Amino acid sequence: MLKFTKPFYPLLLSAVKSDPETAHRQMLNTLTKIEESRDTAWGKLAIQQFQNSFCLQDNRLQQNLWGLEFPNIFGLAAGFDKDGTAAGIWDSFGFGFAELGAVTYHSQPGNPRPRMFRLPEDMAALNRMGANSLGAAAMADTLSQIWQRQARTIPIGINLCKSKIAKLEDAAEDYVGSFKLLQDVADYFVINVSSPNTPGLRSLQASSQLEPILSALQEANTKEQPILIKIAPDLDEQEIKEILDLALQYQLNGAIATNTTIRRDGLKTQILKETGNPLTEEAGGISGKPVKERATEVIRFIYQETGGKLPIIGVGGIFTAQDAWEKIVAGASLLQVYTGWIYQGPWMVKDVLSGVLKRLASEGLDHVKDAVGLEHR
Repeated sequence: MLKFTKPFYPLLLSAVKSDPETAHRQMLNTLTKIEESRDTAWGKLAIQQFQNSFCLQDNRLQQNLWGLEFPNIFGLAAGFDKDGTAAGIWDSFGFGFAELGAVTYHSQPGNPRPRMFRLPEDMAALNRMGANSLGAAAMADTLSQIWQRQARTIPIGINLCKSKIAKLEDAAEDYVGSFKLLQDVADYFVINVSSPNTPGLRSLQASSQLEPILSALQEANTKEQPILIKIAPDLDEQEIKEILDLALQYQLNGAIATNTTIRRDGLKTQILKETGNPLTEEAGGISGKPVKERATEVIRFIYQETGGKLPIIGVGGIFTAQDAWEKIVAGASLLQVYTGWIYQGPWMVKDVLSGVLKRLASEGLDHVKDAVGLEHR
């Protein structure tokens, strides 16, 4: 039985000479080609090796939310597979679900490069991608082709973002346009009004601007698909509470905590080597370790405010099983990862899930759902 092994991954990561976005694109292109060739001998072999090396199955890790069966609690966060080109392969890396996007109704190139940076001393990343997207119609076509080749085996979510050219007062129409194009090719949807990289987007978190978006999406949601909202870590408790009030009023199905942060305090990295500029002068959102504690605080607050009635997907700074456990007991029913997966390598999912199983056993718990919100009981 062939398996990929870990020892050379840190060397591989440090040896990548191209900028992070180019390395990311090269990896995604490779995975897309493998997925497209899954019926060939070499494609089958590659996917089998992925499954042998990176997957862990255990009934104690399954979750059932919104009528969807999640094989395990750990998913791929939005931002990695923006256009869904590798959507059919993420289950082979052990993920229990995957969130694609952010996708915009209109195709757009995003911000000028360079726009993605690694901060190794902080185990973090800085991005100001600007929601580069081929557009909702292109994603719908891509996913239709993938699901024709194979039925999806894990829930697939799509992160919806406002097109840059859409005026703020037209945001609801823009989100609904994407939703209608994509509702037949995904299992749940996420309203992204919390990215710091689209001008004016975070202003849509204000109740007066968020309410018409939620209203329009729910009116268009004739199939009653799950709709969640993604929350920024930089909001204060009152601002989060106002979002939660609207989420409950419009019967949203959950919240994702959190997006990237615009805060720069506490970082070891002062100068971005790619630009030579002080980090404080570089626009973009920080992900990875620096957002870990704040994301957990927001999870805890949402759980307390809603009495555990609004399911939470926890994301931000997960690198280890302990990081995952802290978010679960704070109130997260599901988890997502992006930056940690890049730094730790594709073995991370299996390692984290194995650690969560050990923690369940040590706590005398039969299932991961018994740990959700444990610190509040």
